[in-house]
Amino acid sequence: MDFTLIGAAAAIIVMSLIVIGSATHVNTMGEERYWFVQKQGVFVVLNVLVAIFLMNFDYKALQAYGKNLYIFNIVMLVLVMIIGQTALGAQRWIQFGPITLQPSEFSKIIMIIALASLLEDRVGKLDTLQDLLPIAGYVALPFLLVLKQPDLGTSLVFLAIFFGMIFAAGVNLRILAGAFALGAAASPLLWHFLKDYQKMRLKVFLDPSVDPLGSGYHIIQSKIAIGSGLIFGKGLFGGTQSQLNFLPENHTDFIFAVVGEELGFVGSVFLLALYLIILWRGVKIARDASDAFGRLLAVGITSMLAFHVLVNIGMTTGIMPVTGIPLPLMSYGVSSLTTNILAITILLNIHMRKAKLLF
Repeated sequence: MDFTLIGAAAAIIVMSLIVIGSATHVNTMGEERYWFVQKQGVFVVLNVLVAIFLMNFDYKALQAYGKNLYIFNIVMLVLVMIIGQTALGAQRWIQFGPITLQPSEFSKIIMIIALASLLEDRVGKLDTLQDLLPIAGYVALPFLLVLKQPDLGTSLVFLAIFFGMIFAAGVNLRILAGAFALGAAASPLLWHFLKDYQKMRLKVFLDPSVDPLGSGYHIIQSKIAIGSGLIFGKGLFGGTQSQLNFLPENHTDFIFAVVGEELGFVGSVFLLALYLIILWRGVKIARDASDAFGRLLAVGITSMLAFHVLVNIGMTTGIMPVTGIPLPLMSYGVSSLTTNILAITILLNIHMRKAKLLF
C-alpha cells in the first residue's frame, strides 16, 4: 500500500471536516448546527469502506467494461437533461430521496476509465490528425452534454483529462502544439457562444469592480478573506468573512478562502503541500505502472486532480475566472467526495498490483 498517498488524502479529508464545520455551523441552529459536517463525515466512512472492498479487485478488470461504462455515462448525462433538478440556473442534479447526486462528477472518473480502455492499444500510434480525431470525438460527446447543463467548469476538466492522457499515450507533439495554437486563435470567436453570465465572469476576472455586488462579489469577498488571514489566520470559527456569511459558497467552491482566513498562510501552504504529495504520488504510480492501461488511468486521474486544484485555488485567489469546480477532498459534496475517493482508490490499486508483480 502507498501509505504516503493514503496519509496525504486522509489529512486533507480530516482538514475538510474541520473547515466545513467551521464554515457552516453559524448557518443553522440547534441539533442541525453541524448537519453539513455530519453528512460529509458519514459519506467519508461509507466511501472508505467501499474503497477497502474495491481494493480486493484488480484494476485491470475495468478495461473490459470501458465501452459499457461510456454508454452508461452518456445515458446518465442525458437523463440529467430530462429529469434533472435545476438550481442556480443550471440543471445538473438528480434527486434520490434525501440524497442529491451530480452525475457530471461521476462522469469524470468514468471517462478516465473508458478513455484508458480505448487508448490502451493505441499507445505510440497517435502520429497523425486522422489517428487523433476518433479519440477527440469520443470525448466530445460527454463534453458537450455537460456543457449543455450548463457546467463549463466540469466540461473543461474533460479537456484536461483528454490532453493529459493522449500525451501519456505518445501523441505526436506537433499535433498537440497545433491543437493548442488553433484553440488560442479561435478563442475570440468562442466569446460569441458564451452565455451572458459566463461573459460577465470573464469580465470580473479582469476587473472585479465591474460588478462588485453581482458576479464580482464572490472573488472580492474571497480575496478579502484570504488576505485578512495573514500568516497564522484568525483561528477556527474566527473568520469574519466566513462566519458573518459575507463569503458565498464557503463550504463548497470557496472553501480554500476559509482556510486562508482562519488558518492563514501557514495553513494554506500546508494544504497545498498535501496536494503536491498526492500529485507527486500519482505521477510516480503512472511511471511505475505494470501496463499501459494502468499508466493511462493514473495519468488521467492525476490530470483531473491537478486541474481541479489549479482552477479552484486560482479562482479563489483571483488569478483565474470563477468556475464551479470543487476542491478535491475538501469541498462539501457527496458526488465530488465519492469521485475523488474512488480516484485515490484506483491509484492505490495500481500501485499495489505493481508491488505484487515486483514481489
